Amino acid sequence: MKEKTQRTWGSRASAPVLPLIGVTVFVAVWWLSKILFDIKSVILPAPPEIIESFLDQPGYLLEQAWATFTTIMIGYGTACVGAITVAMILSASRTIERATMPLLVALNSIPKVALAPLLVVWLGFGRGPKIALVIVICFLPIVVASMAGLTSTPSDLGELSRALSSSWWQAYVKIRLPWALPQIFVGLKVAITLAVIGAVVAEIQNPDRGLGSVIALSGASLDTALAFASIVLLATISVSLYYLTVLAERLLLPWAREIAG
Repeated sequence: MKEKTQRTWGSRASAPVLPLIGVTVFVAVWWLSKILFDIKSVILPAPPEIIESFLDQPGYLLEQAWATFTTIMIGYGTACVGAITVAMILSASRTIERATMPLLVALNSIPKVALAPLLVVWLGFGRGPKIALVIVICFLPIVVASMAGLTSTPSDLGELSRALSSSWWQAYVKIRLPWALPQIFVGLKVAITLAVIGAVVAEIQNPDRGLGSVIALSGASLDTALAFASIVLLATISVSLYYLTVLAERLLLPWAREIAG
């Protein structure tokens, strides 16, 4: 018991340290490679140049980061609500599931980048097509993961609900949905990183606001350091949102880790 507790505390202590070590090593190799191979800054800026570019105009970059963040959260939130609702409807009927799943798989195979110009044509300029692309790119992973969870309820739990004379709705809410939550969170964690990608692709296609537009415009003007500063901000947003989703999963589903362990 004592040994297990020590291992637990050791793993918790190393959790924030190991990523920092990894980032530090990555930055050191990046910086050293630039020095050793004499890479021009227009191709690969050094970390101090990126920091300097950010410090030159922090207000502008943070404003664009906020624009990207709000686009991500509106699209991701809408996709979560819609996808989980659709998954609940499809999983309620095996016939509907079999009829619609091939269509959903076919739609998921369409390259989402190809939809970005079409969304501008359909929805016009502004935030609308950007949010729409985030929704499209997040929707299917959440639907598939949610359906996998909702259709994998153990048979003994189903027999228990019938033995207790539970209604269909009671069994769904009390048994099927809680059992599916760990799998739903798998889809949510995949989708949150895809949401960042969708927002940036849409902003590059329609460069009026957001960090994607900063990358597009700075690339056109050969301001590589500014583009990298935007990429670092995007990576920070993506990692932060992912670990916030992981934190929400651990707070809402503490029992899931015990079952997995």
